[in-house]
Amino acid sequence: MSSYRCPVCDYVYDESVGAPHEGFPAGTSWDSIPDDWCCPDCGVREKVDFEPNLTGSTK
Repeated sequence: MSSYRCPVCDYVYDESVGAPHEGFPAGTSWDSIPDDWCCPDCGVREKVDFEPNLTGSTK
């Protein structure tokens, strides 16, 4: 599974963990997240601004 990082605050969306507080259970693929979804930590960036998390670290 992949993870994606917000370029502003470094929040990481990890597909294996999901974001249950946002309504996305563990295993929710990045493609299933709505395009207008905003970063839950900073609210500054939308899904299209997230970058693949190549370091593998999660916040």
